[in-house]
Amino acid sequence: MPIVFKLRQTLSLALLAVLCAAWAGLTGCAVGQAASKASLRRKSELVESAVTKVGPALVRIHVVEARYNDGRSLKSEASGSGVIISDDGTIVTNHHVAGEAVRLFCTMANREEIPAELIGTDALADIAVIRLHPDTARKFPHASFGNSDRLSVGDPVLAMGCPLSLSQSVTEGIVSNTQMTMPSLFWNAQFELDGENVGSIVRWIGHDAAIFPGNSGGPLVNLRGEVIGINEISLGLAGAIPGNLAQRIAQELIKNKKVDRAMLGFLLQPLFKHDHNPKGVLVSDVIPGSPAGKAEVKPGDRLLSVGGRATDVQFAEELPPVNLFVAQLPIGKPVKVTLEREGKTIEKTMTPTLRERVQTRQREFKKWDLTGRNLSVWTALALKRPNKDGVLVTSIGTGGPCGQAKPALQDNDVLLKVNARTIHDMDELTTATQDLTKGHKKPVPALVTFARRGEQLLTVVNVGIDELNDPGREVRKAWVPVATQVLTRELAEKLGIPDKTGVRVTQIYDGRTSEGFSLKVGDVITALDGEPIPASEQHDTEVFPTLIRQYPIGTAVTLGVLRAGKPLELKAALPPRPPQPREMPRYQDHDFDFTVRNVAYLDRMTYRWEDSPTGVLVESVEEGGWAALGRLGVGDLLMAVNNQPVHDITEMKKIMERVKKDKKPSVIFKVRRGINTLYLEIEPLWKTEG
Repeated sequence: MPIVFKLRQTLSLALLAVLCAAWAGLTGCAVGQAASKASLRRKSELVESAVTKVGPALVRIHVVEARYNDGRSLKSEASGSGVIISDDGTIVTNHHVAGEAVRLFCTMANREEIPAELIGTDALADIAVIRLHPDTARKFPHASFGNSDRLSVGDPVLAMGCPLSLSQSVTEGIVSNTQMTMPSLFWNAQFELDGENVGSIVRWIGHDAAIFPGNSGGPLVNLRGEVIGINEISLGLAGAIPGNLAQRIAQELIKNKKVDRAMLGFLLQPLFKHDHNPKGVLVSDVIPGSPAGKAEVKPGDRLLSVGGRATDVQFAEELPPVNLFVAQLPIGKPVKVTLEREGKTIEKTMTPTLRERVQTRQREFKKWDLTGRNLSVWTALALKRPNKDGVLVTSIGTGGPCGQAKPALQDNDVLLKVNARTIHDMDELTTATQDLTKGHKKPVPALVTFARRGEQLLTVVNVGIDELNDPGREVRKAWVPVATQVLTRELAEKLGIPDKTGVRVTQIYDGRTSEGFSLKVGDVITALDGEPIPASEQHDTEVFPTLIRQYPIGTAVTLGVLRAGKPLELKAALPPRPPQPREMPRYQDHDFDFTVRNVAYLDRMTYRWEDSPTGVLVESVEEGGWAALGRLGVGDLLMAVNNQPVHDITEMKKIMERVKKDKKPSVIFKVRRGINTLYLEIEPLWKTEG
């Protein structure tokens, strides 16, 4: 008994110890869970506070932008994000979102849509500034910038934006790298926009908050609700332009509408991996005629300092700050530069000059069917041109005047003269085009001098737009007003008339009894005036109409018909065939890029317009034009423009002439599409081009 009791007592004590230990563990766990919940709650509160601060300033940017291809300015739609930074509605976004915009609209956090204008853009830093234009004066909610230099790896951040053109959203992550550069295996270590290497001055804030197309231009925000970056790229890991750099660029764009940068004229790269001297940075190239070129700096020199500031670059991450420092030097103010060449130190004094954009803006020249741009110092150097005179061809329409010239113009040709007139830039080409074509309704031949890969060539270009001619009416022919299908051998077999050839009636036009023939849908026409109709293959669709057209209008003919298997003979005089769609007069609008024509009788049958609406039929809509952007479609019946009814081409032309004279911001097309009536808002950008 005592032994048993003692054993039980020991077990009880052991069990008590276990229970006590478990209780202590549970208590500690509960305390840990409580602390964790408190921490999560605190973080949730910080996130909510940050979103509350920045959310009202977040905008979705709807962009109509121009891209230049095939000799045309092609308009397209895109979207991105931005953040309002002042109460006057000034917004910071990316250059690649808004820098090439021809029209901008912003959707606010409350879903209100407000038009905006481009204030300034900078491709090198990929920053653009736009400004809202509300109907009435007002103040907008705005966000503030924080100090991006204080960011550390592991800091929590919020990526705010409008991904995939959706409404505003927020994703959470942490900073993974405060000095992220483009890896050398991607794009040859370059991220280019308009010829500018963004990575040459930008070290991105790398973070893992999810961003998608459409997030570009949206703010990267810390938990204090401060903007510390502008989201730009995603390589699996997201990258944001540091807020300090973005803010500085934005302020200059607001003030000057552009960013002026200094240039000394040397290109730099990190020192070699096995270079045991960590001082300086390697000069890889020197631009002829630049301050560095005039100072006889040579590729292979080691640049030690600029203006007393050391320029030590062993690694790619150290290069952007040096490039940025040089770009911010005062233009026109001499600066001391220290170099090392073959072990000797060399002192130079250089005067920074204004750095040009690599690429100038493009323009469309419709009467040439080409797009072009002015030469910059960079493109002139690349093409080995002696100066910047001329217009650089960026694309041509293969079927247009330049594409049909012999020899045809090509991309990267430089237009130098039109007849005897020297062309220095795009403005002169526009003026020369206007003078050349003034008063002419047909293209005018011009002798064009152009440069191509060191050669100076001549060609003749017929400059101008060849207007559509009235196609004229064809000789009237006889017809039977029905639609038919060929009685193929397979159909004949299934219909129980394997020995017959001909056509089967599929539609009676206008619902009539086919001008006295009393034909019905389903009738099989097997003979014409006693002669079999030799149609038995799918490609024999024109056999019956051709046989009918051989008769003079008004001739009485006899059709051999099978109706429900019973033979009939139907007699009547052949009526005249109504004008065909190809005979209808057309109107081509070169500003909106669409073509319409008068409605033919067969159109009403094809589209089954039972209420016989009036209008003109849309025959073509060119991709990238204003009409296409407004969703006008081939086959639409255009019934009215700005509430003015359209009955025919003559009326349409007069209405469009008034539209172009008034130059209102939008034009309303009323169209019939299928069984629906739609109102399409076309918003052209009224400007004069070559």
